[in-house]
Amino acid sequence: MSRIPSKVLHSSVSRFLNWPSPSELKTSVALLARLIRTNILQSKLCSSADGSIALPWNALLSALSRNGFPSISLRVLSFMHRHCIPLDSYSWCSSLAAAAALLPPDSANLGGKIHAYVSKSGETASIFVGGALIGFYVRTDRIQDAHNVFDDIPARNIVCLNALLNGYVGKKLWMEGLSLFRTIHKLTMEPDCVTISAVLKICAEVSAIGLGKECHARLVRNAGGMEKDSFLLSSLVEMYGKLGLAGNARLVFDTWKQGTEKGGIDVVLWTSLLNSYGRNGQFDDVILTFEEMILHGTKPDEILMLVVLSACARSGNVIKGLFFFESMMNVYGLVPTREHYSCVVDMLCRAGELEKAWNFVNQMALEDDGKGGTLFDVSAWGAILSACSASGEVKVGKVAFERAMEMYPDNIGIHMELSKLYARVGMWDDHTELRKLMWTKGMKKDAGCSRLEIVN
Repeated sequence: MSRIPSKVLHSSVSRFLNWPSPSELKTSVALLARLIRTNILQSKLCSSADGSIALPWNALLSALSRNGFPSISLRVLSFMHRHCIPLDSYSWCSSLAAAAALLPPDSANLGGKIHAYVSKSGETASIFVGGALIGFYVRTDRIQDAHNVFDDIPARNIVCLNALLNGYVGKKLWMEGLSLFRTIHKLTMEPDCVTISAVLKICAEVSAIGLGKECHARLVRNAGGMEKDSFLLSSLVEMYGKLGLAGNARLVFDTWKQGTEKGGIDVVLWTSLLNSYGRNGQFDDVILTFEEMILHGTKPDEILMLVVLSACARSGNVIKGLFFFESMMNVYGLVPTREHYSCVVDMLCRAGELEKAWNFVNQMALEDDGKGGTLFDVSAWGAILSACSASGEVKVGKVAFERAMEMYPDNIGIHMELSKLYARVGMWDDHTELRKLMWTKGMKKDAGCSRLEIVN
């Protein structure tokens, strides 16, 4: 059967949702069966003319919500309510997911109405509906409301706690997330892999080395399934890397690597290990580990190649960096993005090859990135400007500054680099004017900060 265009689908669904009475339910369910058989709605729907059966309607609610038709999904809910079709926890979970997918303020308004209705009907006692409400408030940036829902659920489970915990992590509310995790034993819950992954992210951000090691020890004691969860292992490796313990990250990686077949390690786990080395300035280890990965039979992706190119740039290994960049297209079939091109420019500039970097940019400047933009972002022009600042090349530096300003006019770093260039060559009048311009724009460099874990 041919695929139904989205406009026709929208029109058809809208028509049957506006039918005035349930007497035509048989026709509507036949239409639902036809829609479900298309490539747009891949699910199974039981054809039934009985308006008291919620199953086909719940299937439609879920299918529309999951396939990018949230507003139509909510109209299905309205239709069910209008024609006294039973609404159960499945109906509410799908509807809340659809409401969260809408643009504000519609998402907040409709989600709030659904919450009010389920509260009156007593459905909030269901852990399924409670979890859906927490997910809704997290996705709509209302974390406090999500916490209030969590507190009101009489029989909470680890899924509800994970939804709220990941909400805190997503909003970078690290201490709130730790406070929630510390209540887990009081709530008589056992943390699962999702819980531990979220806590490891928090530990990495607040430098909680002790708690991170406790989580690692727990995973070792309860190893069931851990060796198959590459996401969890990646979180553990990333935590050690961010805390400056690249050796521990390697130990976790090697423990998993033992006994795996060639090519059996996920590229995400390799990327986490390479990131751990890169964060701690061990750029030669990044390159060596990348070559080890290739020998192990794992194909790199675009993100991993960016880590490798960045390590080559910072270690001054231009020859290998250019070789890896060429191999992206010729060997691995990857399409370099503007971040990769900018990293090559940065690599050449750091090595003092300003002329080669400038020629490379001019050669590729007219190329399109496939999205209507150029192959270089502001960081490429920033790298050239920084190299000009180091060498005193004013003419090229001004051009790089102008190109960067076209992309990001309020970038404080670009202004600072041009200011350094003017100061280096003694152009104090231009330096003063630029500083006045920065002051007029309200530009101020962010102060650095560090976190330390103090152990008694």
